[in-house]
Amino acid sequence: MLKDISFGQYYPAQSVIHSLDPRVKLLISIAYIVFLFLVKTFIGFLPLVVFIVLAVWLAKVPVKSVLRSVKGVLFLVIFAAVLNVFLYGASDAEVITINGVALKWWIFSVTKQGLYNAGFMSLRLIMLVLSTCILTLTTTPMDLTAGIESLLNPLTYIKFPVHELALIMSIALRFIPTLSEETDRIINAQKSRGADFESGNIISRMKALVPILIPLLVSAFRRAEELGDAMDSRCYSGSKGRTKYKKLTLKLRDLFATLTSSVLFATVILMWYIPWAV
Repeated sequence: MLKDISFGQYYPAQSVIHSLDPRVKLLISIAYIVFLFLVKTFIGFLPLVVFIVLAVWLAKVPVKSVLRSVKGVLFLVIFAAVLNVFLYGASDAEVITINGVALKWWIFSVTKQGLYNAGFMSLRLIMLVLSTCILTLTTTPMDLTAGIESLLNPLTYIKFPVHELALIMSIALRFIPTLSEETDRIINAQKSRGADFESGNIISRMKALVPILIPLLVSAFRRAEELGDAMDSRCYSGSKGRTKYKKLTLKLRDLFATLTSSVLFATVILMWYIPWAV
């Protein structure tokens, strides 16, 4: 059921994207997400789509692994699209008509602007998921932790627990595929005992999930306790007095990636002033 989720999983490969500094990849990803929400037209999405395609190609990650990330949020995408299509407030003059029949019933209506908003929102959500998926597929949890801690390091001057926050985020990312595998094992075990998760109405399906959620929660707490014991046995005491085995250093390829991404984002900004893009 959850085996197709690729978010949080690292795909080992020898590529330019894999070799980039995690701080650079984090900053580019954050900037990409910001520009996703700044774009107001479909034309403005064009350079962002090209960027994602080039990133997948340079990362040498299977396209199937990238597209699997969309499957996990497909319901959210469809739900947002349906809301925009049928619940967009509009006058009777804006409602679409087919053969003289207006597509309107009660509070539901179909308009051109509603269809436009549905497609726009769906594309934005898909691009958002793909960008974060590429980051996790090409960066190990340890590198992500080091990158986050390095970027937030100035906050240590105000006594902010940067190291602990980065560690929590790293553990959370690492546990996503682990809990997904654990859920699949529990589902298979329940099916072997005659459990049915696919038939019946939505209420019966929700009730059928109870035998899955309870063992999953027990397993999650057990794993968390084992992880805490392992950290205690290794005398982990936070960032105090800790050194780093691998230090992050910026290289020429990181500078090139930063400049290339800056050109992309500058192109998006300039496209706002093109008359036919408005």
